[in-house]
Amino acid sequence: MELSVFFLLFLSFFAFSVSLVRSQTSSDSCSSNLAVSSLIPFYNSSFHCLSAWSSQSFTLRYSKTSNNTWSFVLSAPDTNAYIAIGFSSDGEMVGSSAMVGWVSSGKGTANQYYLGGVSSSDCPPGKGNLNVVKNSTVIVSQSSVLYLAFEITAEQTTPYLIYSVGPRGSLPSSNGYLSEHRDKSHSSFDANTGVISDAQGSSGFDKEKKHALLVILGWGVLVPIGILAARYFKSYDPHWFYGHISIQTIGFGLGLAGIIMGFDLDEDEIDNYDTHKALGIVVLVLGCLQVTAFLARPNKTSKVRKYWNWYHHNIGRFALSFAIGNIFLGLSIAEESKSWFIGYGVYLGVWLLAAALLEIRYWMTRDD
Repeated sequence: MELSVFFLLFLSFFAFSVSLVRSQTSSDSCSSNLAVSSLIPFYNSSFHCLSAWSSQSFTLRYSKTSNNTWSFVLSAPDTNAYIAIGFSSDGEMVGSSAMVGWVSSGKGTANQYYLGGVSSSDCPPGKGNLNVVKNSTVIVSQSSVLYLAFEITAEQTTPYLIYSVGPRGSLPSSNGYLSEHRDKSHSSFDANTGVISDAQGSSGFDKEKKHALLVILGWGVLVPIGILAARYFKSYDPHWFYGHISIQTIGFGLGLAGIIMGFDLDEDEIDNYDTHKALGIVVLVLGCLQVTAFLARPNKTSKVRKYWNWYHHNIGRFALSFAIGNIFLGLSIAEESKSWFIGYGVYLGVWLLAAALLEIRYWMTRDD
């Protein structure tokens, strides 16, 4: 019975992990044909293709035609945010010009921007030093991938390309001004040889996902397993105790790291962020109370042991309930794909089933 329960939990955790990996795979690549070639007026089969920014799945196709005309098609996962590619002489954003595009409610918008500073007002739309070919700009979303296409005229491209991606769910306002990017990068670029350095962003795996994974793995996966070990496996004394303490310590550590990282996230104009943050603090406080309770636990023969057990068990239940609710709230705020919800939901469903079966067995075999 015990082995079958942990086998079910392992399978559900594996399914959850696979779903997270699949949620990152909605992207274009050089190994596939350009899916929107029919929508790009200047498309040709001689495009060079490069993995421009691997951590954000940016793919760049380009070619040079007659009259010093350069054609570009940038693709990236559609996260309900803008994507941008710029041309820089020194690898810096400030002072460069960029093409930025996004799709909102099925309508695509693409503009050139001059990056004159670090604030939104310093980067006006419709300005820049790029000689953009008239009627060449196209932005389209297909199969959860954004495609930004445009042409410029120049004798030679700049030695650096810069990239950025906007915050999820925070598209530019009606006046076209951009909110601060979620991540940025730059790479050296030699269009004649096709050599490009791998773009180095401010984070290879953005902070939001690191925060989510740490909290989910800690509070959402390990802590619930540790609770099962404590309630249903006491016949394996003292192994259940060491297992329970080890699992909960690792889970608490991962959850704590995730919560601390969450304090550093950009909360500007994010709905329900304050609620999510407050619940995270509540979970952290309850977790710290559990640690304190463990350090101050009375001897098994003590008269106050039963009150300590009541306190320890119920604080743990409250902490887990708040943590699970906050995980789903956080995924909703981040507007993650359905696979995150489905993956964690599958794990949680199997955990609840295992808990129910073990509870039935507990009461059937309990000595009155």
